[in-house]
Amino acid sequence: MFANFSSIALTILGALTWGLLLGGISRSVTARIHGRMGPRVTQNFIDLWKLFRKTSSIHHGGMFWMAPMFRITGAICVLIMVPLVVGQNITYNMSFAGDVFLLIYIMFFGCLGMALGAGNSGHPYAVIAVSRGLAQMSSYELSFSIAVVAIAVGLHTFKIEGIVAAQQAGITSWNIFRFPFASAGALLAFLPMQMAYPFGIVLAPQEIPIGPPTEYSSRMLSFMFSGRALFGVAKLILFVSLLFGGASSWLGLFVKTFLLYMYPVVVSSVFPRFRTEQSIRFLWFIPTTLALVDLVRVML
Repeated sequence: MFANFSSIALTILGALTWGLLLGGISRSVTARIHGRMGPRVTQNFIDLWKLFRKTSSIHHGGMFWMAPMFRITGAICVLIMVPLVVGQNITYNMSFAGDVFLLIYIMFFGCLGMALGAGNSGHPYAVIAVSRGLAQMSSYELSFSIAVVAIAVGLHTFKIEGIVAAQQAGITSWNIFRFPFASAGALLAFLPMQMAYPFGIVLAPQEIPIGPPTEYSSRMLSFMFSGRALFGVAKLILFVSLLFGGASSWLGLFVKTFLLYMYPVVVSSVFPRFRTEQSIRFLWFIPTTLALVDLVRVML
């Protein structure tokens, strides 16, 4: 039991460190693309430490303070259910038959928690961001869920470890090549999951600041940043396991998650933001149609 808790703690600490480092790298890359110098790569660690040492006297109710915990809890659940490195038992793994369905649900657990937190904030326009976020979330949730189900049906397993094991025959056995349409739909859904442009309608900093970024401060803001970093890494590992054959070594895990993380960073740096109706219309038709193509193919 102690070994399980130790491995979970090390997994969380490693994922948090990697997520903060990736966030710092993305800020530097984005700045260079825009012709700016940008902050140092370690700035996220400095900001997190400074915020954690501060206190706040702002109170908006229990759900407002629970919102970051929802995101952190969802990230931890994904991390301990997805195998990090194939064939290594260093980290604790809670995979079980049918866990793909639970992963689909948990992926949006943090988003729902943040929506509740924004709705309980003191910001007068938070409800606009909540409505935007939930509308977009329901759009990319559909395409992502269909893509995952298409892969699971095609491989005859609804266990994430089984999906990873089915891709160990070589690079040609990766699901991105075996299920190209479902993979394309899932990768398009990955952009709004990361709140990357052109699907950055939730934050929309040029229009309306939403509740959590403006109302949170001090230690609770550090928890929100930590949850975002953790969930970002959890989603990267999940997509690597679903589409890119998992990781056979720690170096492979770092390389694959880094390259996948750079995908929304580059896209976000060069594309303008969709309007709300444009984003929802795109997600309902393009990635959903792509995912349905592979689902119909494997069922026939």
